[in-house]
Amino acid sequence: MSRNPELYQWAETIAMRFPSLSKPQAFGLALWSFGMILARSCSLTAVADMLAPLLGQSFNTVRERLRDSYRETEAKAGKHRTELDVTLCWAPWLAWILEGWQGKQLAIAADATSLGQRFVVLVISVVYRGCAVPVAWKVLKANEKHAWKPEWLALLKQFRGLVPNGWTVIVLADRGLYAKWLFEAIVELKWHPFLRVNTQGSFRPQGWFHWQPFSKLVPAKGKRWQGQGTAFTGKKTQLDCTLLGYWGDEYKDPWLVLTDLPPECADACWYGLRAWIEQEFKHSKRSGWQWQHTRMDDPERAGRLWMAIAIST
Repeated sequence: MSRNPELYQWAETIAMRFPSLSKPQAFGLALWSFGMILARSCSLTAVADMLAPLLGQSFNTVRERLRDSYRETEAKAGKHRTELDVTLCWAPWLAWILEGWQGKQLAIAADATSLGQRFVVLVISVVYRGCAVPVAWKVLKANEKHAWKPEWLALLKQFRGLVPNGWTVIVLADRGLYAKWLFEAIVELKWHPFLRVNTQGSFRPQGWFHWQPFSKLVPAKGKRWQGQGTAFTGKKTQLDCTLLGYWGDEYKDPWLVLTDLPPECADACWYGLRAWIEQEFKHSKRSGWQWQHTRMDDPERAGRLWMAIAIST
């Protein structure tokens, strides 16, 4: 490490920011994130090839050190080796991101991305400057059926009490993720859901007797509507909320967003921030860390590598 003071300083920073990690775990994260930035790739071969001359070690030695960062305990040599538990990193990671944050408003996006037929990743990210930084995630096998509800609830549970009091947090999600239980879970965190829904539903504005199709409330491009009431007619799906509707000229369909915020305190245009998480997914793959070339097939190992991807991002 003496050959590269910048790497040494970065390793010290990682160890300070993630105090629950052992020294080997912190150094492993430092190696990965430092090497990824230099190599502009999360490829094991590319990162090892970049770091080997900096460390004055052979390619194979560095490669094994990097692999140890995401291996499970049983696959490591030595009696005192432990595997990286990324869930313990999420709280200090979010605190690091929020350090020096301007203002007390925060937008978080929840979405899923896939890697071919290999992985599906459920991701919660802080959106920032046209991109997004992942702060919690779960990597699952793409070719197996999964119950999404417990996975999303487990991810959200990690954030209980982490955001300072007095902050306003909105959670953005696209139509494919909408569910009443997700809306309620976000409210339970004292955050504000900002969930887009399909146009097929109905809404009964407060004080009205008849239900109105979403399509009637925002019937054409350039139209807006917002107000409190009840969404959906089914007994199990009915939700008291605020509906924000907006149909921009450049969009094929209107934005219909459900939130718990009063209509005078919210704007449907905020939903545009959700698109920033798409840039994060692009950065993790072809326009950034080249994750699409990975040969990993173990979702747990991939989840540990994502900690380095998050820090590098």
